[in-house]
Amino acid sequence: MNQLHLIGIILYFTVLAGLSCYGLHRYLMIFLYYKYRKQKIIPAGHFQILPRVTVQLPLYNEMYVAERLLNAVAALDYPLDKLEIQVLDDSNDETTEIVARKVVELRQRGFDVKHVRRQNRTGFKAGALQHGLPLATGEFIAIFDADFVPQPDLLRQTIHYFTDPGVGMLQTRWGHLNEPFSLLTRIQSILLDAHFLIEQTARSRSGRFFNFNGTGGIWRRTCIDAAGGWEGDTLAEDLDLSYRAQIKGWRFLFLSDVVTPAELPVEMNAFKTQQHRWAKGSAQAMKKMLPKLWRAPLPLKIKIEGTMHLTSNLGYLMLFTLCLVFRSTAYAGAHEATGGNETTKLFLVDIPLFLASSVSVTAFYVCAQIELHTNCWKRLLYMPLMMAVGIGLSLNNARAVFEALLNHESEFIRTPKAGSQLRTAVRAVSKYRSLRGLIPFFEIAFGLYFSYIMFDALHREQWMSAVFVLVFQVGFLYVGIMSLIHDSGWFRRATPVLSSANA
Repeated sequence: MNQLHLIGIILYFTVLAGLSCYGLHRYLMIFLYYKYRKQKIIPAGHFQILPRVTVQLPLYNEMYVAERLLNAVAALDYPLDKLEIQVLDDSNDETTEIVARKVVELRQRGFDVKHVRRQNRTGFKAGALQHGLPLATGEFIAIFDADFVPQPDLLRQTIHYFTDPGVGMLQTRWGHLNEPFSLLTRIQSILLDAHFLIEQTARSRSGRFFNFNGTGGIWRRTCIDAAGGWEGDTLAEDLDLSYRAQIKGWRFLFLSDVVTPAELPVEMNAFKTQQHRWAKGSAQAMKKMLPKLWRAPLPLKIKIEGTMHLTSNLGYLMLFTLCLVFRSTAYAGAHEATGGNETTKLFLVDIPLFLASSVSVTAFYVCAQIELHTNCWKRLLYMPLMMAVGIGLSLNNARAVFEALLNHESEFIRTPKAGSQLRTAVRAVSKYRSLRGLIPFFEIAFGLYFSYIMFDALHREQWMSAVFVLVFQVGFLYVGIMSLIHDSGWFRRATPVLSSANA
C-alpha cells in the first residue's frame, strides 16, 4: 500500500469516525428524551402578585411583520400595569415609521410601550438587547423576534416557574405559522421539531446544559446581569449567554408543551442565510466557551455533553471533506484496506458507519414526528428529502464554520421575513433579500459530480452505493438550483411583495 493510500485511509476513516460520534450522540439524545419525557415540570409555587415583565422586541428592517408582532404582544393576557414593551428598533427603512405609528396607538390604549432607537448597530442584536436592558423596568425579560407571534396566555403559562429563585431562563418550543407553505417550509419544520422536542427536552430534563434559542423565552433580569449581560462578539449571543449563565449556576427550563409560533423562511437563500449565521455563531461560541466550560467545577457528564453541543457544527466540515474525498485516494484507500473486496467493505465499513451516522440521524427526526403528530406517516415521506437538504447545506454551513475558525468578521445578516402564513397566500419575496454569491454554482457542481458517481455505481451494479450517493446528488442539486430560482428576476416578477397590511 503506497503512502498516498495510507493518507487516504487516515483521512477517510477520521472523517467517518467523527461523523459517527455525532451520530451516536443522536442516539443518546433519543435515549434521554424517552427516559425523561414523562417527567412533569411544575412551578415551585405561584406569585400572589404578578411580577413586572418587560417584553423586548429586537427589530431591524422588519416592515412586513413588525405590526403583526406588536399586535400579538398587545394581545398578551397580562395586567397592563405589570407589562412593559420595548421595541428595540435598529431599522433604517420604513419599519421605523410603521413602528412609530403603532406605538402611538398602543400608548393611547394604555400600554407602557417604548420605541428605543440607537445611533448605530454596534453588537447587532446582542447590542440592541443590552442597550435596552438598563431602560427596562421589568424583573423578567421576555424576548420575541419579529417573525414570532406569541400566544395570548404565554406569560400566564410560564411566569410562575420563576417562583423557584434558581431558575434563570425558560424556553418555549417553536411552532410554525406557515409550515404547509411549500416543500422547503415542511422540511424546515421537521429539522426544528427534532431540535426542540428531542434535544432541548433531553438536555433540560437530564440536567445537562441547553441554550436559549434567541427568542420565544423569558429571562430573569438578575440572571442576565450575573452572567455578564449580552455580548456581541459572536453571532450566537443566545448560546454564549446561556453557557455563561449556566456555568454561574443558574438553572434553565424547557417547556415542550408551551408553543410559540413563528414564520419559517419561504425561500432558499433566506434559509441558507439563517443557517450560515447559526453555524458561524455556534462555532464562534465554541471557541469562546469551550475552555470556560472545562475549567468550571462541573460534573463530567455536563462537560462532555456541552462539548458535543458546542462542537456539533464541526460536523459540516467533516461532511464537506467527505464529499471532496468520496471517490479520491481516500475512498480508494478504504477500498484497498478491505482487500479490494466490495462485500467485505460493505459489512466491515459501510454498514457500521451507516448505522452510526445516517440511521441515527433519521431516527432522531422520525422520533420527533411520531411524538408530535398522531397522523405522522405522511410527514415521514419527507424524510429522504430532508436528509438530502441537510447534506446540500453542508457547503454553505462549512463555509460559515471556516469563517468562524479563521476569525473572519461579518455582519449579523437578518433572515428576511415576508409575513406569509398560508399556502394559499401569495408567495412573497420582499425587498429584504439574501445575497447568494457563488455558493449555488458550487452546490450544483457537487450535484453533477455525485450524479456521475451514482451512474458509475449503477453501471457497476453497486446498488446500495448508488442509493447512498443519490441522497448527496439530490441534496446539492435541490439546494443549488432553488437558490438560483429564488434569486432570479423571473421569480421576483412572479411573486409580488406583500404589503405591511397583508403581513
